Amino acid sequence: MGDTATAAPDARAGAAASELDDFRAMVRTFLEREVVPHHAAWEEAGLVDREVWRAAGRQGLLGLDVPEEYGGAGVTDFRFHAALSEEIVRVGAYGLGFALHNDVVAPYLLGLGTEEQKRRWLPGFCSGELVTAIAMTEPEAGSDLQAIRTTARRDGDHYVLNGAKTFITNGIHADLVVVVARTEASGGSRGLSLLVVEQGMPGFTRSGKFDKIGMRAQDTAGLFFDDVQVPAANLLGRAGRAFLHLADNLPRERLGIAAYAVAGAETAYAHTLRHCRERTAFGQRIGTFQHNRFALAEIATELDIARTYVDRCIALHNDGELDEVRAAKAKWWATDLQRRVLDRCVQLHGGYGFMREYPVARAYVDTRVHPIYGGTNEIMKEIIGRSLGL
Repeated sequence: MGDTATAAPDARAGAAASELDDFRAMVRTFLEREVVPHHAAWEEAGLVDREVWRAAGRQGLLGLDVPEEYGGAGVTDFRFHAALSEEIVRVGAYGLGFALHNDVVAPYLLGLGTEEQKRRWLPGFCSGELVTAIAMTEPEAGSDLQAIRTTARRDGDHYVLNGAKTFITNGIHADLVVVVARTEASGGSRGLSLLVVEQGMPGFTRSGKFDKIGMRAQDTAGLFFDDVQVPAANLLGRAGRAFLHLADNLPRERLGIAAYAVAGAETAYAHTLRHCRERTAFGQRIGTFQHNRFALAEIATELDIARTYVDRCIALHNDGELDEVRAAKAKWWATDLQRRVLDRCVQLHGGYGFMREYPVARAYVDTRVHPIYGGTNEIMKEIIGRSLGL
């Protein structure tokens, strides 16, 4: 991550920068030891080994901003979250679902959980014993959350949950799933609530692994709820207020995706620049051809601009000032830029860019989902457009 996210330099900022560098070095060592040697096998299997979650927990990579009293690191600086994602991207380990766990689910448990819920769930969250997921998307409801059909009917001291969710990241390994369900039939967006479903609850089942074109080691599944009795004690936040809870937390999720995308594009560019310096055609290095040199110059410039904006959004998030419009801009621009950069990088590699042994080929398919999940980029533009008074 660039340094533009930091304020004017002082002793405190310098110490934070040093800590961030040390954290990066630790993450790289962890990835080289626990992930890189196994990732190809995980892609063949279509699923990461569950043990990598426990290894990450032992290394302190889960629950970064969870207070120490619950087993976390207590680090509220989002630069550390971004650094973890960036290092994962740079080794092409798209199978790891740590970002969903840390960046997306953690704020719901921390911000909405009761003291009893925090003590029940957060220690396992941080140790890797409990893998988490969030279930919003349905077969007939993607970005349109108001179209959710999954229902939860209150019956005494529990809710009776029925419905189905799809494209759920960490869906197979998940021990805790934050489910968005309709608890009020005529409540519209105000009739949605968040319920935490736990592994082993009768009536809670999962599909097999989805056959995706990319991110093949990332476990993605469909979830099914057939009269699942969820204790009322597992209600997260206020009943009927899920839409507002989601609106509060989606900017952070989209910021995380943007940071992921910029790092992915930077990595592909670095591989491509190296290839263009080494590969020759017609007696000269292909990077010296004016068309290719201009293409590389354009990518370098666009990446600098994207990095500057995303780092600025991280600073705003750290200050509690990141709003949904800025987050939507970051998510749309960074993921769309990544898509364009990967396409050009594949082209600059020629036939090699179509071979899975080359990182840009794998990244080309692994990252195509970024403009889709977390809210499609078309929805991001709608959010931005509405802010213009249109």
